[in-house]
Amino acid sequence: MPGDQRLQSISRDLNRTEVYGAWERFVQGDDDVYGVRPEVAISWQRSRDQYHIDPYLSEVPNAAVSQVVHSLDQDVVFTELGFCAAAMAHEVASAGGVVTVADAGGRILTAWGDKNTRSIATAGGLAPWFCWSEGAVGTNSMGTALETRRAVMIRQSEHWCQAFHEWSCGGVAVRDVVTREPLAVLNISCWRSDLPSSARKWLESAAIHTQNSLRRRARDSGSELLAAYVHARGRSKEPLVAVDTAGAVVIADDRASVILGVPANTPAVDPAVRWTPQLPPLIHAARYATKRAHSDPSWTGSTQIFTLLSNEPSSIGIRPVFLHNTLIGHLISFGAFVGEQFPQAETGGVLLGPSRRVVALREENRMVLLKTSEVTMAEADGSEVWLLTDDGRMRAALSGLDKLENDLSDTGSFLRVHRQYLVNLSRIREVERREKGELVLVMDNPEHTMVPVSRRNIRAVRRALSI
Repeated sequence: MPGDQRLQSISRDLNRTEVYGAWERFVQGDDDVYGVRPEVAISWQRSRDQYHIDPYLSEVPNAAVSQVVHSLDQDVVFTELGFCAAAMAHEVASAGGVVTVADAGGRILTAWGDKNTRSIATAGGLAPWFCWSEGAVGTNSMGTALETRRAVMIRQSEHWCQAFHEWSCGGVAVRDVVTREPLAVLNISCWRSDLPSSARKWLESAAIHTQNSLRRRARDSGSELLAAYVHARGRSKEPLVAVDTAGAVVIADDRASVILGVPANTPAVDPAVRWTPQLPPLIHAARYATKRAHSDPSWTGSTQIFTLLSNEPSSIGIRPVFLHNTLIGHLISFGAFVGEQFPQAETGGVLLGPSRRVVALREENRMVLLKTSEVTMAEADGSEVWLLTDDGRMRAALSGLDKLENDLSDTGSFLRVHRQYLVNLSRIREVERREKGELVLVMDNPEHTMVPVSRRNIRAVRRALSI
C-alpha cells in the first residue's frame, strides 16, 4: 500500500475509534461529542432524547402500511428515483453495495445491488417493507436524510444502533419544491467497507434530476393557480390573494398586497421566487387549509386573524384550488366567510405546532437547544449562520439563513430585515431613524447590537412594529 494511502487508512481507523468512544459515552448520557460531525451529533441527540431509541436495538421494525399515503408527486418521484437506482445498480454492486429507495416515512420500497451484500442486508432489515426512519432506528443515512436538507453520509459507528456499526451508508431525500416536505429518499449502503468515493455525487445528481421534474410541475401548478386567481378576481370585490400549499404568495391584488407586505399584481409562478407574506397567521391558516383539503377535497373554511393595519381581527375565507384532483394552493379573500369556521389561536395564528427549538453548536462540540425567545438575531456569514443568544454568539447547526427563516416562519416572532439578518421582533429595544429614511434596529442584548434594515424591508418592519 502506498504511503499516502496507508496514512489515510490509519487516520480513518483513529477517527472511527474516536467516534465509537463518543458513541459509548453519549448512549450512557454524557453530552460530550468531541470528534463527531455536527449533523451526526444532532441526530444522536434526536435519537436519544426525542425518539428514545434503544441503541442496542437489533431488529428493524416493519413499516406500518396503514400510515402510507402517496401523493401524485410522490409517485413521480418513486418512478424517477427507481430509474436512477436501476441505472447505478451495476456500479454499486461492483463496489459490493446495495442501493435502495424509501418513501417519506423511511419505508424501503425496493433494493438493488450485490447479491451477497443484499443477502446480509435482508437479514438485517435493509430490505423492502422495513422502516428506517430516525424515529424507528435512530441515526442512519435514510432516516437522517429525511430530517435534513442535503445528502447525508453515515459511517459505521456513527449509526445510533450498534447493530448497524458495520455498515457505511449515504442517503439523500427528495423534497416537495413548495412545502419542502420530504417525498422519498435514495440510499447506498456498503457492508464492512467505505462507500465509493463517487457515492455523494451519485446521490446528489439523482436528487437534482428528480427535483427538476418536480420544479417543472410546480411551475405548471403556479400558472394554473394564477389563472384561478384571475377568474376569481373578476367576480370578487374583496382583497384577494393566491397562495400555494405552504402559504407563499403567487399573486396578490393592490389591497391584499398592503395587508401582506408583498408586491402588488406581481405573479410569482416559479416556487423559487414566491413571496413570503409578512403575516404569520395567514401562513398558519393556509397550511391548516392544506391539511383539511387533502383529506376532504370539498372543504372550504373561514377564520379570523390579526393584521398590522387594525386592532380588530379580520375575517378571511379560504377556497382550495385543484388541478387534476391534486391540491395546488388556495384563494384567500379578506372579509369573506365560507365553509367551516376554524378557531383562532391566542397568538393570532391558528393551530400552532409544538414549541420550537433552535440548535446551536459550542466550540467544544456540544449542542445547545435554544428556545426561540433566547435568540436575539441571526447573521449570515457566507453559508454559515451565527446566532446572537442569551449565552453569547454561537454557530447555528444548519447552513443558510434562508433555511432558518423558513424553519421559523410559523413562529410569528422572526422577521428578515436584511439579506444578512433575521431578527427576533420581541428582542428589539429601539428603532433609530437616519437622515435619509434608513432604519437601524437596536437589540436588547447588553451590547445593544445595531442591525441595519434594507430599503426593501422598511415597510415590513414598520408594519411589524406598528410604527
